[in-house]
Amino acid sequence: MSALKKTALAVTSAALLSAFVVSPASAVVKDSSDDEPKPPSGMSQVGGEQLGRTGTQVNLGAGAPVLPKDLTGRSWMVSDAESGEVLASHNPHWRLPPASTLKMLFADTVMPSPALQPNTREYTVKDADLADLGEGSSLVGVKEDLSYTVHDLWLGVFLRSGNDAVHVLASMYGGVGKTVTDMQAHAEELQALDTNVVSPDGYDAPEQVSSAYDLTLFARSGLQKADFREYCATAEAEFPGKKEKGEKRESFGIQNTNRLLTGADGVSAYKGIAGVKNGYTTHAGNTFTGVAERNGKVLLVTVMNPSSNETHAVYKEAASLLDWGFDAAGKVTPVGELVPPKSAVTGNGKGSEADKPAGNKGKHGPAHSKAAAADGSGGVGIALGIAGGVLVLLGGAAFLVNRRWPLPDLVRRLPRR
Repeated sequence: MSALKKTALAVTSAALLSAFVVSPASAVVKDSSDDEPKPPSGMSQVGGEQLGRTGTQVNLGAGAPVLPKDLTGRSWMVSDAESGEVLASHNPHWRLPPASTLKMLFADTVMPSPALQPNTREYTVKDADLADLGEGSSLVGVKEDLSYTVHDLWLGVFLRSGNDAVHVLASMYGGVGKTVTDMQAHAEELQALDTNVVSPDGYDAPEQVSSAYDLTLFARSGLQKADFREYCATAEAEFPGKKEKGEKRESFGIQNTNRLLTGADGVSAYKGIAGVKNGYTTHAGNTFTGVAERNGKVLLVTVMNPSSNETHAVYKEAASLLDWGFDAAGKVTPVGELVPPKSAVTGNGKGSEADKPAGNKGKHGPAHSKAAAADGSGGVGIALGIAGGVLVLLGGAAFLVNRRWPLPDLVRRLPRR
């Protein structure tokens, strides 16, 4: 048999094996049942025609591993963060409730504001700032009549997914209404056209939706900002507590709710993880977007609303997709791409200081918090930043984001010291 025929046979066999192994346990089965929501037939084709199709999309090449068998998310996507190639997807443009993963868009939108630079001011919280929190909201413990720095509040957003911290930052930015309007405009600038913003914190609201594709765009854009990178990669920190008259203000420890970062609650920490954001509401189910690096390759993964009854299924399915993506890189034909922002396409993009940490990374900056440490035994990942040309090393690894679009060098791993 000729080499050409052998290659063709290998490709055909891999494709057949993929269809046989992946489909029975994938969300395709769940979506086709009578009692489960079904993806719409006319989903967006932003990023490529194949991304608009329902069901699992993957183009396996010779030697490519088949997708994991236990994927139950209504929607998911794994992509190369550097090139923007989408390696595989499942209903990636299905418009679904995002829960707190929408906080990535919130941070990416308002973080550059001059009013929200770390350590430039302290803000005393008013009753009105916390008046419209949804019932059962996740909270970090912000209290009215107490003051907080912007840095404190961002820690509350990224580590504890605190809706209270989001609403205070929104008040400082100009109000919830302005924040929502600007978030929607920024989503459209990023070509995240599946997203409709109603609340800045991701709390369930009528018509508030996003998609696995859009959430991945938000993460990729947010990771352009050094402060965003460092906050989302921080595993533990101290948060200001109450203050008794005449006494020093107390603080209490907070831990990131991203279990792939911390390895908490029976979930194994994912080696090379560097954020980004998890979420949960009754309506949205569990949602998660993560970024991880392995052997110089950087992948983004988003999983929305797994139906599995397994505890912490969203993290386990995200981890299995990352494992698959690292093994499959270079062996699959992309099913689509992550599009650049509109301004990059039109050539109207303006140079910015987005990649520079906004505040002093001294006593109160993100680098002061306990960041995820990368270790050789599969520890909690990498944390990253660039400050005035000086590489800030956290946990022995570096995360370099290039402001140019598309991103040729999103992340590089430096040798451990």
